Formats: sequence, C-alpha cells, structure tokens
Amino acid sequence: MLHRLQIENIAIVERQTLHLTQGLTVITGETGAGKSILIDALSVVLGARADSGVVRQGCEQAQVSAVFRLSESMINWLRERDLTLEEAEEDDCVIRRVITAKGRSRCYLNDRPVSLQTLKELGEQLVDIHGQHAHQSLLKLDVQRDILDAMATDPNCRAQVTRMYQEWRELNQALTTLGGEARDRDARLALLRYQVQELEQFELTDTALKELSEEHKLCANSQRLLDNVQRVLSYLDAEDGTSIITTLNQANRELAEVCHFDPRLNQLKQQLDSLLIQADDLTSELRHYSHHVDLDPNRLSILEEKLSDLQDLARKHRVNMMELPDYFTRLSEQLKELEHYEQRAAELEQQQQAALIRYQKAAEALRQERLNHAVPLAQQITETMSQLGMPGGQLRIEVEPLNQSIPSVSGWDRVEFLVSANPGQSPKPLHKVASGGELSRISLAIQVMTAQRSGVPTLIFDEVDVGIGGGVAEIVGKLLRQLGRQRQVLCITHLPQVACQGDSHLQVRKIMTEQQTHTCIQTLTPTQRVEEIARMLGGIDITAQTLAHAEEMLGW
Repeated sequence: MLHRLQIENIAIVERQTLHLTQGLTVITGETGAGKSILIDALSVVLGARADSGVVRQGCEQAQVSAVFRLSESMINWLRERDLTLEEAEEDDCVIRRVITAKGRSRCYLNDRPVSLQTLKELGEQLVDIHGQHAHQSLLKLDVQRDILDAMATDPNCRAQVTRMYQEWRELNQALTTLGGEARDRDARLALLRYQVQELEQFELTDTALKELSEEHKLCANSQRLLDNVQRVLSYLDAEDGTSIITTLNQANRELAEVCHFDPRLNQLKQQLDSLLIQADDLTSELRHYSHHVDLDPNRLSILEEKLSDLQDLARKHRVNMMELPDYFTRLSEQLKELEHYEQRAAELEQQQQAALIRYQKAAEALRQERLNHAVPLAQQITETMSQLGMPGGQLRIEVEPLNQSIPSVSGWDRVEFLVSANPGQSPKPLHKVASGGELSRISLAIQVMTAQRSGVPTLIFDEVDVGIGGGVAEIVGKLLRQLGRQRQVLCITHLPQVACQGDSHLQVRKIMTEQQTHTCIQTLTPTQRVEEIARMLGGIDITAQTLAHAEEMLGW
C-alpha cells in the first residue's frame, strides 16, 4: 500500500507530505482547489508522461517521492532486479522522480537510477487509477472485451492466445518474405546470384581483410620504419664513441674500480651489467629488423590496388569495407534459401500450420473462459446497477465468434455489453441506450467489481461519482468503504454521502496571497471533518442544523 507521498513544486503545490493509511481515504475540497494534483503527482512518480508544464512557476525543478509497503511477491520483483533498499525496512519501496523546468526527467527506485519503463512496470502492480472519464472508454468494444478477460479465473488464457498469435504471425511473415510473387522471386534470385559471384572473386573473411590492411600499412610506411630504426641504432651503438652502449661500458668500468671499497655498490653494478646485456640484445634485434624491412614499391602498388577494389565494392553495395564479410555471408544464405525455396517454403508452411493449430486450441480455451464468465459477470454488474439507482436495469454480455480464417491477437471472439436501462426493454448496445448518467453508474459498477478481483493493493477513484446523488451516492460510498476493507482506496469526491464513508479524510484548499497561490492538503480531525461535510452539504453559510446533519451522516 501507499504509505507516504511527498510533493514538491508540482503545479501549485509548494511542498506537501501525506501519510496514508489502509482503508478508504476520501479527498475533498472546493472546485479548483487542486484535488486532482494528488492523482497527477502519483501518476508522475509511477511513470506517467510529464513535461516542464508540471513544474511550479518560478522553480527549477519539481520532485515527487512515494513510499510503498510491499507484498512478498513485489519484494521478490525488486530482488530479481537488485533494487531492494538496504538501509530501510525490507518491505519498503522508495520511488522518486525529478522533473526539471527544461523538461528533463530522472527516475530513482530505492535510490538507484532506473528507466521510466521500469517505473511503469512497477506502477502497474502497485496502483490502479480509475478516472472520472472511464465511462467514455466503456463504449469501445475492445475495452468491453478486456473487462471480461480481466474477470476470468485464468488470466493465462489471454496471454497464451497472444503468444500463439505472435508465433503464427512471425512464421506468416517469414513465408511471405521468402515467397512473394514468382516474377519477383526470379528477379531476386538472379540478382543474388550475380552479387554472390561478384563477391566470391575476393577473399572476404575478417582475417584476410585485417591482414591486407596491416600489410598495406607496413609497406606504405617501410621507408620511415627503416629510417627510424637506423637512427635508434646510431643512438645505441655509434662508432664515434658517443653511443649509449659506449657510455654504459665506461660507466661500468668506473663502478667496477670502486666496488671493492664498498660492497653495497656490487648490487648496483649488477644492475648496470644487466642494462648492458639488454642494450646489446636490443641492438642485435634492431639490426636484424632493419635487414628485413621490405622496400618493395611493386608490392605496395599491388596492395593499394586490392584495397581500392574492395573500397569500390563496398561503396557499390553500400556497406563499410570491413562489413563485407558479414554482408557476403548474408547474401550467400539468402541465395541458398531462395535456391531451395520449395523445400524451405514447405518447412515454413508446415510450421505455420502447426502454429495455427496451437493458436486454435488457445483461442478456443479463451472462448470457453469468456463464455463461462460472461453470464455471472453480467449478473453481478446488473445487481450493482440496481443498487446504484437503476432498478430493473439489466446488462448482458454477448460473446460471438469472428471470422476464424485469420488469427487475431485477442482471439476469435467479438465481445459486446448490451444493456436495458428500464424493465421491459430488450438489451441493446451501450452507445444506443445508456445516457451519460446511466453510463457513469454502469462504469462505476464495473470498476468496483474489477477492483475487487484485482491484485493491485492501492486503488484510486477520481470523481467517478459524477452525475449521481442522494441515496445512490450513499450506496456508492458504502461500496467504496467495503472495497477499502480489502484494498487501500483513495477517492476524490464532491459528494458528502461518499465523503462521510471514509476511514480518513483529506481536505484540499487553495491559499491565495498577493504574491502567490498554492495548494494545502491536510488530514482532518473529527471536528474539522464535521465542518467539511457541513460545507459540502450547505455551501457558504453553515448553520447549526447543517453541522448536526453532518454529524448524523458521519454516525457520531
């Protein structure tokens, strides 16, 4: 669950730290006070897109950090990625994100830099946000199908279909690429044969190209090599008596004359003897090297011609010269594959057919899973609709087969929610029947139910109670409170009937001065909570009767 949320310089929030608890936490405040900033900040720290617009005006950067208490499975997720926090409780997870005024973003997980994608992966397992406009997406058939799949007892069915589809699709693409039209295939075969024959005239191996390049470098610089080596030899052993070896010999004689006066000089003389031996060896090797330096201009010309031909060949095929061996290998393999087209095509067709059979089995298992859960899910949603002020309303989920000639990533089924808002009416598609308010309540019923099945520990509802009121609002509050017994639930609401159901209550206020505007978020005491509920009930003028009504709603 979310234990602590700290916001710095996000929108009109200067600095705010919230300590959150289990159960249902309601968040209220005047319109425009900044209630949704909490959701925005939490979305940012969990990997949502963010730019410089979220940074408070006049600030260089904004920062959001969140501390979560993790389950054992999530701790293992962190351990596998070496992201556990050593200096804190092992079940704590500290997430931090920094956004600069220039739009740059840095992400940290337990004080270790991580990618935005890692935050998203973690966030999907920690928090589920249900927005106030969720009912709009409910009109899409893909969303309706995903809702049914999310309620299935075996989530692996959908994943298995996706895997089998990808396998079939890759084989289908390979077969298409291999074959194509017969005319195109013949043209491709002729081109490949010409290209391979052209490349075969050269010794195109990594070793050969490296040796050619090194030999050319040696031949091109042979005169300079010889000149430098001979100068070094003159330094070591010149005939005029100024060479290094002559000097070392003189030094050695001088030292030998005094060694018997001080035995400590014997070790130094040994080092000097060693230097003389090394100098003699070095001189011999350099003389040998100088006698074997090849100054053959004809060989250099041959090498330059070979390199020029290879450079021309590489430019022709639009590759780097050192990439020619790999390029030649690829073309040879493509030629071999195309020359054995019928055999390869038969192999791919056989593999594709086997993949299609595996897909069919997975798609059929997914269909049965959908059919098994469509009726009970529809009944549960219908019951919740009745509680939410739609008595006699009915929702039905249809699962119909699609064209089974071509696999689909989501199976071979068309899933559609049909609804009748009033008794006696036959169910029809949502977009033809439900009004905005009815659609909002149906969406809320679905969200509450799917949240109950979700393994995500923290659920957030952002003004999902828009368009309802009275007794229905009270029922919504009770449903959310009941959900809070199983999960940590945060709910932004403008309804007192929902707010009074909270286990804890946060109030968001906008504070305006001559210099600036900022948002303040505080946890309400019992007395402050009565006053806030009374404000939500009675508006500006709060009477004793309104306060009494607020206490009654809170059950105090």
